[in-house]
Amino acid sequence: MTIAYELGDSLYLNITNRCVNECQFCVRDYKDGVGGYNLWLDEEPTSDEVIAAIQEQKALDQYREIVFCGYGEPLIRLEVVIKVAKWLRNYDVAIRVDTNGLANLIHERNVTPDLEGLVDVISISLNAKNANKYQQLCNPEFGSDSFPAILEFTEECKKYIPRVVLSVVNYPTTSIYECRKIANNLGVEFRVRQYSGSDAEKDE
Repeated sequence: MTIAYELGDSLYLNITNRCVNECQFCVRDYKDGVGGYNLWLDEEPTSDEVIAAIQEQKALDQYREIVFCGYGEPLIRLEVVIKVAKWLRNYDVAIRVDTNGLANLIHERNVTPDLEGLVDVISISLNAKNANKYQQLCNPEFGSDSFPAILEFTEECKKYIPRVVLSVVNYPTTSIYECRKIANNLGVEFRVRQYSGSDAEKDE
């Protein structure tokens, strides 16, 4: 099973296939992975297995960044993210987390302080301009609480993580203009991810 995999000049870490959303645009509905990698896990790797998978790759200083992403919501496995990120801090490499922004609902507490000093960039999937649109597009397990929780999570991340990005998929029902306004109002970066039913979901 693929735990660590290269895309461009970044190394991605696939630590879970679990997610609390069922997004209409999710690549998992029509592909087994990205970049030629099958990202379905036989079982979730331990922290030590993730570190071992990283060590099998090329030297860490050869990568622009290490990204917790993969084929699920990485912050479901918060303790693994923390342990591996602490290990990565022994090396001069940037650490990014790609998330749906629902970790505080998942863990029933504010987890953002746990990421301080460990995560350099957090990319949070917004994907909708309001709660109703988010519910229709992402089918969140937490229902109408999800969208406001993402906005609150974004605000909290600003206190502990140097770079916070809100992203959206360029999907027919997504209002990029309105989502950009939300990012501007929150004082964070904004990025549009292209959707084409291919590997275009990967970050730049």
